[in-house]
Amino acid sequence: MPSFKKPGAQDLKRNLTPLQFRVTQEEETEPPYQNEYWRHNAQGIYVDVVSGEPLFCSLDKFDSGCGWPSFSKPLPTIRLIEREDLKLTRKRTEVRSPLADSHLGHVFEEGPAPTGLRYCINSAALRFIPKEQLEEQGYGQFISLFERQNVG
Repeated sequence: MPSFKKPGAQDLKRNLTPLQFRVTQEEETEPPYQNEYWRHNAQGIYVDVVSGEPLFCSLDKFDSGCGWPSFSKPLPTIRLIEREDLKLTRKRTEVRSPLADSHLGHVFEEGPAPTGLRYCINSAALRFIPKEQLEEQGYGQFISLFERQNVG
């Protein structure tokens, strides 16, 4: 498994696109329906674009109709940071990555069973690792998620 850490500010500015930087470091939101992963259906995991720490599995992704990638839960080993967000007219819960403290998006209590949650996440905060590349990219521990799916 790769080591996960937040790079320094200069490395972030050099390695992230301007949108990725604004979303993850300045808490901006990318436009709905005009982002990389809102209609992405390949199998694999989504990791923090800043640190590479694993966050979500494609098996928990669903189309919520909101124009951003939506997940019913994070990966089982991940404890996302949640913060109250009062920037808009309604109270929201912001979610951040645990190690790099990247702004990811928000979680709402309007998702599918069994969690009832909808993690509405900015594509710009994510990097996708296809199922076929999990081992070679250092995320082999997550292959079993897809093997269990094929058993039943």
